[in-house]
Amino acid sequence: MDRQELKYWIAWNKIKEIGPVRFSRLVKHFSSLEEAWRNNMNTSEIKKLLHLGEETLNRIEVEKREINPEQEWDLLEKRNIKVITIQEDDYPAILKNIYSPPPVIYYQGDFPAIMKNACGLAIVGSRKATYYGRKVAREIAGELARSGYIVISGLAKGIDTNAHLGALESQGLTIAVLGCGLDCIYPSENRALTRRIMENGAVITEFPLFTKPEKNNFPRRNRIISGLSLGTLVVEAAAKSGALITTDYALEQGREVFAIPGSIYSFLSAGCHNLIKQGAKLVNNYQDILEELEGEGTDLTKNRVADSTKEDLVLLRELTDHEKRLLHYISIEPLHIDEIAELATLSYSEVSEVLLSLELKNLIREIEGKRYISI
Repeated sequence: MDRQELKYWIAWNKIKEIGPVRFSRLVKHFSSLEEAWRNNMNTSEIKKLLHLGEETLNRIEVEKREINPEQEWDLLEKRNIKVITIQEDDYPAILKNIYSPPPVIYYQGDFPAIMKNACGLAIVGSRKATYYGRKVAREIAGELARSGYIVISGLAKGIDTNAHLGALESQGLTIAVLGCGLDCIYPSENRALTRRIMENGAVITEFPLFTKPEKNNFPRRNRIISGLSLGTLVVEAAAKSGALITTDYALEQGREVFAIPGSIYSFLSAGCHNLIKQGAKLVNNYQDILEELEGEGTDLTKNRVADSTKEDLVLLRELTDHEKRLLHYISIEPLHIDEIAELATLSYSEVSEVLLSLELKNLIREIEGKRYISI
């Protein structure tokens, strides 16, 4: 992609309300994103294309006026941050296959090269990990890295940190996926670790510079962690741990889920034990993972995604008209209940009832402040 067009991909990605789904619609509708940028947003055509309510449209227009595509490009160059878009050949094929893949990825390190030559395995778990959990994560990550896998995690305290360390100590490769911009390493105490990862892998994000590590960002980050991986291993997780969001995405994407058993007296074992009850593979050592993944490739992953899609179609046929209408608007991009009601032209009480039904069917999730995302 030439530099001129890439500037506008970066500019559009800077707008919070233009998430992966709306971004994809812009790409398909316009001959270039430069043309889309120069287009008047306040037209019935654009509002219909992007499913915009008046409030959202106003926010987009305000943000757009404050963005200079040339300056955004210069900022990335000064910080030595590289960008890859979904239209480029080097964009990881395994990530293209997920629902709502990130259109733009910012990275430091050798991200495209290492993804082209090796397969990823995600290791996630509690930030408040025990000594047992940290030791297991570190050792299994090390063995997987020695076996040629890229260890992928989220740079968080606890399990994530030890997964990255285990891979590095084994002279292997690791990728850290952030829920913020590359200028804002979170947690800050992992800055030194981040530099090591850049030298032996990559640090990546879909979020532009100056994006803070807000709570809403982490579900989106988690879908990338699982999306880059053949499977996800959960080492320690409470019953309602955020790490389990990653396994939700892994299952949706047709990938393997593994879990480490723990003490029945530890609340950090509850999430893993529940996963095992539901069919996740119980892992005693790294060989259990290798045996399951042995021979796994793109064809098998595609078959599993296809099977998952068939199940989704069966479920969709069982939904009410109102449920289908709301699902049409809800995506990975958080949407407030008021905006959903406006877009669906339903009353607040009707929307509340339908949203609850969709939550019970595990199709959407409320994240905070009456904002909803698709799962």
